[in-house]
Parts: sequence; C-alpha cells; structure tokens
Amino acid sequence: MALSCARAVDLGLPAIAFTEHLDHTVWTVALDGPHASDHLAALATPDGQLTPPRLDVSGYLAAIEECRERFPGLRILSGLETGEPHRHAAAVAKVLGAGRFDRVLGSLHCLPLPGGGNRFAEPPGLYEHREAPEVVREYLAEVARLVGESDAFSVLAHIDYPIRYWPRHKAGPFDLAAFEDEFRHALRATARSGRALEISTRIPLHATILRWWHEEGGDAVTFGSDAHEPSGIARGFREAAQMAQAHGFRPGPTPYDIWGRTD
Repeated sequence: MALSCARAVDLGLPAIAFTEHLDHTVWTVALDGPHASDHLAALATPDGQLTPPRLDVSGYLAAIEECRERFPGLRILSGLETGEPHRHAAAVAKVLGAGRFDRVLGSLHCLPLPGGGNRFAEPPGLYEHREAPEVVREYLAEVARLVGESDAFSVLAHIDYPIRYWPRHKAGPFDLAAFEDEFRHALRATARSGRALEISTRIPLHATILRWWHEEGGDAVTFGSDAHEPSGIARGFREAAQMAQAHGFRPGPTPYDIWGRTD
C-alpha cells in the first residue's frame, strides 16, 4: 500500500482507493496453460479448487491508517471489491459490519461450470467448456441478478470482465454489437438500482458501453485502474476521463467524489 501511495503522490493524484478483494466463491483455477497463475495454483488443491483466504479486516484497516499517517496530503479511501455478493450475503454483511469502508464495489467473476456439482470458474475456464457467446450472455444476465439481489455495494465493477479473456483463436474477433441487447439489459438493471458504473482501465472500457450506460439511465461513473502493483496506478485515467466527459459525465465537487451526469 505504501508503495502505491508513493506512486500516487509522484503522479500528482489527489486521492487513491484500495478496494481489497473480498471473495467467498470456491472456484476452479487453471494449474497449467496460458491462464495459469503460480500464485493461485499455490492456493489451490491438487484438483484445482481454490477456497479464497479469509480477509484480515483489522490488518487491512490498520494498513490504511498507517498510510494515512505517512501521506497526509493524499486522500486515501478504504474499500472492498465484493465478488458475487448476491450469493454470499451473510458473509459479506459480516465483513462490512467489521469496519468502515469508504467505497464498496460489487463484481462478478465466476459462473457455474457445466454439469452441476456446484463448481464455478472464471471466464478462461468457462470458455474451455462452453461456446464463447453463451458465456458472455450468461455473464450479463447474472450481472442483472447481482444488482437486483444485493444491496451491499454502490459501484458495479468491470461489466466487461469476460471480454478480457475472449478466445479469439476459436471464436474470432469479439463483436460488441452482437451483445447489445444483453449489455443494455445489465446496464438498465444497474442504473435502476442506483449504482455507479466503474470505468476500468486495465483493458479500457469500450466507449459504446459507456454510451449505452448513459442511454439506459446511468447517472454516475467511477474510475478503476485495477492496479495490483504500484506501476499500474492511474493507468489510462486521462483517456478514460476524456471519454466520460464526452458522454456527459463530469467530476464531483471533490477530487475523490463519484462523477455524475450533467443532463
């Protein structure tokens, strides 16, 4: 955290938010191949099942306070990215009740694997077993359920998550227009729930999705660089801010406020 704060100061950022992952879904991870991760594989069982480790809430919040003391000129927001909170309402509520979190995101990472058995996987694993368009459509349908069934978060994270892993080698180039109805359905549900939409810059959000968000009634956006290391802090923010402004969103009254629409 301290290195990320130092990086933020070097970049001249007025604020930084640490939305720590909070996951409860047990999922199947790749133990080899192009999507394998040594870090995740080390946490998994021999058959690839990963049970997310418990979040050390007190340790996390203590680290936040330490950074606030070391970097008094930087606004440091605490936060969580809750994975599938609609499936783990009681567990998420318990963590949220254990401390103060300035910003809480909701995200969808996993969907059920074919064949039942209560086994889940992220998009790379799903694409191995199902047709790619089917995975994207189910993902977006589940996003609508997520925002409809959980009140634990205020920002929807990375609605385009499965696009990051689109299997171009077997499905061809990704055609966003082919999923317009599904995206609009998920965006409409999110807008009606009163949430903000995150503009993730790890892989830049397509401008068309932001236009659909505006057209479906979305009235707020946030920005996230998904920086798991200091070098990724604020990557692509300049371009993302320009895109947001071009689609009718403007900064809030303070540098760390959520951006709202102007019409």
